[in-house]
Amino acid sequence: MNRALSAVSAILPILLAVLLSTALFLATGYDVGDVISGVIEGAVTGYGSFWQTLRWSMPLLLIALGFLFCLRAGEFNIGGQGQMMMGGLGTVAVALLLPGPVWIVAPLAVLAGVIFGGLWSLLPGVLKVRLGADEVIVTLMLNFVAVLLVSWVTTGPLKDPAVRGETASTPAVDAALRLSGGDGMSVALLVLIALSIAIAWVLAERSAFGLKLRYVGEAPAAARWQGMKANRLKLLAYLLAGVFAGLAGALEVLGPNGRPVTGATPTIGFTAIVVAIVGLSRVPGIVLAALLFGG
Repeated sequence: MNRALSAVSAILPILLAVLLSTALFLATGYDVGDVISGVIEGAVTGYGSFWQTLRWSMPLLLIALGFLFCLRAGEFNIGGQGQMMMGGLGTVAVALLLPGPVWIVAPLAVLAGVIFGGLWSLLPGVLKVRLGADEVIVTLMLNFVAVLLVSWVTTGPLKDPAVRGETASTPAVDAALRLSGGDGMSVALLVLIALSIAIAWVLAERSAFGLKLRYVGEAPAAARWQGMKANRLKLLAYLLAGVFAGLAGALEVLGPNGRPVTGATPTIGFTAIVVAIVGLSRVPGIVLAALLFGG
């Protein structure tokens, strides 16, 4: 019953948005059939459209999967944007500064992104469980700190010498390190995304850890009575959220973007939260919602 109500509450706003959009198109004289076919062609059937949908679904999916763990633990971690940016920063620093063969530098660059994102997320987790800080305020503020830090690095120590003025940009990472060319996707990126989905699904849906997380989030008093280490579980949830968001930043650097994500507009991070909620806080639903929003 609760799952059915959750499904209705997630799907109803989408249906209302579709109905309102349809009414608006009819009122302004547009053919609804042409609009729908245009949307489908632009997102799926047009040349390169499906690959572009996958490309923009990638960061949304990864951040939403990370957010899922905190949501299960009863924590509202809205710092995915900052964690993604820090992941990209760690990756580009290793990719630009560490000499060595590609087969060593590329994995280390991804690992650096995962670590940077994980630690950036772990900080508000520690402040929450140790000091009782409000995780919404702390993670929101850390988004802006990440923006400023990445801006300082990309206009200072790692700035592209070919770029003039105060434009925030690092040099593009070496083409040999890139997992995809241009702004598209590749088989390597799809494999990494599939592995990430599988790991998230096992941890969240098919493990004792995932069950304990849900227990801690839905019945914290009962979880403590059962002897569960609630604080440790919450810290692991924060760490996993940052790991997935950091991976999103790493794959942007080594994939379509070639550089770390910069700028103060937290669109991706907050959209990923919507993706997780619309996906009913379950891995299969999040995958479908990410494709919907990525299109």
